[in-house]
Amino acid sequence: MIIGVLHLEFRLHGNRSLKGKRKVSLSLKQKLRNKFNVSVAEVDALDVHEKLVLAVVTTANETGRVESTLSKALAMVEAISPAELTRCNTEIFSDTE
Repeated sequence: MIIGVLHLEFRLHGNRSLKGKRKVSLSLKQKLRNKFNVSVAEVDALDVHEKLVLAVVTTANETGRVESTLSKALAMVEAISPAELTRCNTEIFSDTE
């Protein structure tokens, strides 16, 4: 089993409230879940209204499938996100060595 994690960090320019952050977060999470059948969660900076950190997780039997899903998810986020993507990192884990 292969598990892939895509960490995404955004800067929300001009955002003045957690409500505005939540609106962006919920929209991105829902679109990612619907299109790619992935798990998405806000994982850091929960009380910081100008920063959003999401983790996108998927699993498959093949590394290529996991990498493909995460790269497509990243491309979609870059295309549709109203926030500035400041950092992204992909990690792949395998239960076999």
